Amino acid sequence: MIVPKGSPNTQTKATDKYQKKAGIVSKAFKVRKELADEFVLACKRAGRSQASVITEFMQEFIKNNP
Repeated sequence: MIVPKGSPNTQTKATDKYQKKAGIVSKAFKVRKELADEFVLACKRAGRSQASVITEFMQEFIKNNP
């Protein structure tokens, strides 16, 4: 989680509280720009968010690699 400088506003506090309660974490990783750009376009063509596609992949990978 990235904490803004200064005093967080009410919305930031509410978002942080929700994410903590829901167990949502931020993951960051590096991939080649070309792959990332193609992924963005493929997600747009499919009408899906990048997060939903990555989440689905992670769930399938975990299921297939217990």
